[in-house]
Amino acid sequence: MTQTDADLLLLFAGSCLLLVLASLVGMVLQSQLSPNTDNPTVETYLTRVRTWWVMVLLMTLALLTGRIGIVVLFLFCSFAALREFLTLTTKTKGDHMSLVAIFYVVLPAQYVMIWLGESGLFSILIPVYAFLLLPIVSVLRQPDQKFLARVSETQWALMICVYCLSHVPALLTLDIPGYQNRVVLLVAFLVLVVQLSDLMEYYVGRRFGRRSIAPRVSPKTWEGVGAGTLTAALIGFVLNWITPFAPHEAALMAIAIFLIGSGGSVVLAAIKRDLGVRDWGHLIPGQGGFVDKMDSAIFAAPVFYHLTAYFWSV
Repeated sequence: MTQTDADLLLLFAGSCLLLVLASLVGMVLQSQLSPNTDNPTVETYLTRVRTWWVMVLLMTLALLTGRIGIVVLFLFCSFAALREFLTLTTKTKGDHMSLVAIFYVVLPAQYVMIWLGESGLFSILIPVYAFLLLPIVSVLRQPDQKFLARVSETQWALMICVYCLSHVPALLTLDIPGYQNRVVLLVAFLVLVVQLSDLMEYYVGRRFGRRSIAPRVSPKTWEGVGAGTLTAALIGFVLNWITPFAPHEAALMAIAIFLIGSGGSVVLAAIKRDLGVRDWGHLIPGQGGFVDKMDSAIFAAPVFYHLTAYFWSV
């Protein structure tokens, strides 16, 4: 067993301990505030904790298998998220060839580029080539009937569900001096910061929050975001040993991850409101789909990748 594997198992054990504590807290809250399962805040909190058990197990298995496990896991997540997003958008028969190209050419090609370590190609495949070529395919087949709306929604779906999310496994392509064999731990750092700080932001925001950030689109509050920011900083500081960052750098990086992720979840909430839906999908009853569960990570991953690449990678 390598030192990296040992560290991953240690993180898994620590995550399980935190989840046990979170589950116990949820049980106490349920007995006091929701004995008849009628308190939506408590029940949603418990559902999120239960979901986290599954996520921790899947992520640990993927991380232990290395690059192939992580790439395959997030390729599947991108496929499921892309399907959810495009299902809710405007499409006509003229878009069929574009959709085929998206699911069976662009999506797998993006992850193949990451698998091969082609950082230059993966960085431009979607925002340059897919952005330019897919509208040409659509306009040749059906140029009318809300063409701009159809193309824009498709581009947003690709950028959010494939391009942004693919930056999580792309962390494995970074060449950081003295850290090459441990770069998989950056994925664990990103996921732990996003999920734990989001959980704290949710509970504090719903339980004690009074000042809404964007009342027309999201229930997030300034109190919740403040609690999430402090939680992220603490997690980053404590987990600096699995990163190439100094303790204060890890704390600052975690804050950046949380804040951009929170902003991303508000943006996606606004898109859902514009589409007239409550959730992106029905993966988890009452919790939505893949996009709902990964909204913060979707926005945080590219920022984390590029900050790390700029300041620490060669």
